[in-house]
Amino acid sequence: MDEADRQLLRRCRVRLVGELQVASLWDALLNYELFTPDMIEDIQRAGSGSRRDQARQLITDLETRGSQALPLFISCLEDTGQNSLASLLRTNSQAAKRNPEAIKPLDLMPVVVRPVSGKPEELSMVKQDPSKLTPRPEGLRPEAPRPVDISSRRFSDVRAQEGLRGNADLVYVLNADPCGHCLIINNVHFCLKSGLSTRPGSDVDCEKLQRRFRLLHFMVEVKCDLTGKQIVQALVELAQRDHGALDCCVVVILSHGCQASHLQFPGAVYGTDGFLVSIEKIVNIFNGTGCPSLGGKPKLFFIQACGGERKDCGFAVVSTSPEDRAPGSNPEPDAVPFQDRSGSCDQPDAVSNLPTPSDIFVSYSTFPGFVSWRDPKSGSWYIETLDNIFEQWAHSEDLHSLLLRVANAVSQKGIYKQIPGCFNFLRKKLFFKTS
Repeated sequence: MDEADRQLLRRCRVRLVGELQVASLWDALLNYELFTPDMIEDIQRAGSGSRRDQARQLITDLETRGSQALPLFISCLEDTGQNSLASLLRTNSQAAKRNPEAIKPLDLMPVVVRPVSGKPEELSMVKQDPSKLTPRPEGLRPEAPRPVDISSRRFSDVRAQEGLRGNADLVYVLNADPCGHCLIINNVHFCLKSGLSTRPGSDVDCEKLQRRFRLLHFMVEVKCDLTGKQIVQALVELAQRDHGALDCCVVVILSHGCQASHLQFPGAVYGTDGFLVSIEKIVNIFNGTGCPSLGGKPKLFFIQACGGERKDCGFAVVSTSPEDRAPGSNPEPDAVPFQDRSGSCDQPDAVSNLPTPSDIFVSYSTFPGFVSWRDPKSGSWYIETLDNIFEQWAHSEDLHSLLLRVANAVSQKGIYKQIPGCFNFLRKKLFFKTS
């Protein structure tokens, strides 16, 4: 769907959600092949399953259904007697084609709620010139303005975040409770034909992350031992949900991994059947087309898997932390050699010629090309450290600062060395909701 059609749907969204009679549309949507039966079932399950929730999900998903989605949807409306809505969309669509300026981008000028500390009846919503706004730590997302209650936060937390945030326009707002979905894919057991070993210790990682992200106000869902196809299906299902009332989304993958040819994001993870799923494909499932309800919102990916099979012996430094390897432990790598179909070794990283995705943060447990260590008893170095750092510092530091602490701590572990890294395409600082 082109941008003009998307803007038209968004401008008409309130009326469509308010008036659309979805029950009569299902057969028409199938006949015009706008949606598959599985997609329609997902729409019917959206939210509470009410007509409004279904209508809202239908309009959101419609943006992903190709260049002819709008005219086909208008035909569905006409076939089911919803002529006033069909006329509304057709008239505006024709006007936009005659005059592209007729449908302008949505007005995203900030809406400021004041006074924040006042009573509900004293709150007034006022549009202001962004250049004249006073930066505030609790910035409001334009499409979901609401007063901010900071009374439940510890004073030290608020003061620390205020000092770090600086300009409120450069901070993602995580006011929703829950903040968003967190999907953890935990692959431990692999089929014999895959040639991949069992990953003892991964369940320890999974349990830590479940607890951690629940404490950070996420709805956590765990899926275990997925094939490559099932990994993709689980991610697509998550992307197709309505995230409109949520502020963030987290995906964690615990599996074997390897190097992979790429344009944007290096690396790939293995399904339990030995099928590879590239990190690039995983991330792009959540782009603006595949997941429009997360547009402009942070999408975080944490990958505990090897980036390759090289073992880093490190180099001498003047001062290092004490040896962090527990007595009797025997760390294992999550590495699998990579070869492309021609049998040649992986080529150097390609230069991306695609637009850089925004609001994406991909955290890797190790540097591309190197192994990622996992202890069968205590779990992986990366997840264990991530959990500890989040517990100590998430109340006062932004995501990037937290991951710097993780990288520093992991780099000082063990005989063989490992250093986590990230691809940061966030536009703002992100502070987790901790209270």
